[in-house]
Amino acid sequence: MADAACRNCYRIVKESDTCPICRSSSLTESWTGYVVILDPKRSKIADKLNVEHPGKYALKVR
Repeated sequence: MADAACRNCYRIVKESDTCPICRSSSLTESWTGYVVILDPKRSKIADKLNVEHPGKYALKVR
Protein backbone atom coordinates (compact mmCIF):
# COMPACT_ATOMS: atom_id res chain seq x y z
CA MET A 1 0.00 0.00 0.00
CA ALA A 2 1.35 3.43 -0.96
CA ASP A 3 1.32 6.34 1.44
CA ALA A 4 -1.99 8.18 1.52
CA ALA A 5 -2.77 11.78 2.44
CA CYS A 6 -5.72 12.95 4.48
CA ARG A 7 -8.05 15.18 2.46
CA ASN A 8 -8.90 17.22 5.58
CA CYS A 9 -5.56 17.98 7.28
CA TYR A 10 -3.08 16.81 4.57
CA ARG A 11 -1.24 14.50 6.99
CA ILE A 12 0.55 11.65 5.19
CA VAL A 13 -0.59 8.33 6.62
CA LYS A 14 1.17 4.97 6.34
CA GLU A 15 -0.65 1.64 6.59
CA SER A 16 -3.86 2.92 8.14
CA ASP A 17 -7.44 3.57 7.10
CA THR A 18 -7.86 6.67 9.27
CA CYS A 19 -5.87 9.83 9.90
CA PRO A 20 -4.20 9.85 13.35
CA ILE A 21 -4.66 13.63 13.67
CA CYS A 22 -8.26 14.37 12.61
CA ARG A 23 -9.63 10.78 12.65
CA SER A 24 -10.97 11.18 9.10
CA SER A 25 -11.23 8.16 6.83
CA SER A 26 -11.11 10.36 3.72
CA LEU A 27 -7.65 9.40 2.46
CA THR A 28 -6.21 9.54 -1.05
CA GLU A 29 -3.08 8.27 -2.76
CA SER A 30 -3.30 11.18 -5.19
CA TRP A 31 -1.04 13.83 -3.64
CA THR A 32 2.18 15.64 -4.56
CA GLY A 33 5.01 17.23 -2.62
CA TYR A 34 5.50 17.05 1.10
CA VAL A 35 6.95 18.94 4.01
CA VAL A 36 8.19 17.55 7.32
CA ILE A 37 7.29 19.64 10.36
CA LEU A 38 9.44 18.97 13.42
CA ASP A 39 8.48 21.84 15.74
CA PRO A 40 5.14 23.37 14.69
CA LYS A 41 5.19 25.99 17.45
CA ARG A 42 8.38 27.58 16.10
CA SER A 43 7.86 26.91 12.37
CA LYS A 44 6.67 29.68 10.07
CA ILE A 45 5.80 27.06 7.45
CA ALA A 46 3.63 25.17 9.95
CA ASP A 47 1.91 28.44 10.82
CA LYS A 48 1.25 29.14 7.12
CA LEU A 49 -0.13 25.61 6.60
CA ASN A 50 -2.13 25.63 9.89
CA VAL A 51 -0.25 22.57 11.17
CA GLU A 52 -0.36 21.97 14.92
CA HIS A 53 1.27 18.51 15.16
CA PRO A 54 4.72 17.37 14.02
CA GLY A 55 4.84 15.00 11.07
CA LYS A 56 4.86 14.65 7.31
CA TYR A 57 2.25 16.66 5.35
CA ALA A 58 1.30 16.74 1.67
CA LEU A 59 1.46 20.07 -0.12
CA LYS A 60 -1.22 19.28 -2.72
CA VAL A 61 -4.02 16.74 -2.29
CA ARG A 62 -6.45 15.81 -5.05
